[in-house]
Amino acid sequence: MLKALSVKNEKGFTLIELLIVIAIIGILAAIAIPQFNQYKTRAYDSDSKANLHNIYLACKAYWADTSSANSCDLAKAAEATYGFIQSTKMTVVAAAAVETGFTATAQHNSSTKVLSIDSNGNIT
Repeated sequence: MLKALSVKNEKGFTLIELLIVIAIIGILAAIAIPQFNQYKTRAYDSDSKANLHNIYLACKAYWADTSSANSCDLAKAAEATYGFIQSTKMTVVAAAAVETGFTATAQHNSSTKVLSIDSNGNIT
């Protein structure tokens, strides 16, 4: 007579258990990846805002040293005296203007949003 072979104390995972774990990981990844992309976009826009604020402060320092009737642009703000250093992967454009008509725009290369600052320091 043939005895049925049975293995006792068998260890390991069944195929169903493994498929359930893979499905759960897939669901979590589907939720996390879009959120991560939104976090990156907000970080790029925050970098643009920081650059705008810094060029605004550099131009304010320039106008305090000279006269508010003098024109401040990216080249003046980047002088060693005023210390503006543009972030990498960033496009900052400061319109050469006097203090009352100052405007600047900034856009990170990985973002579609263009932000601007006016002579009052308001960023939009």
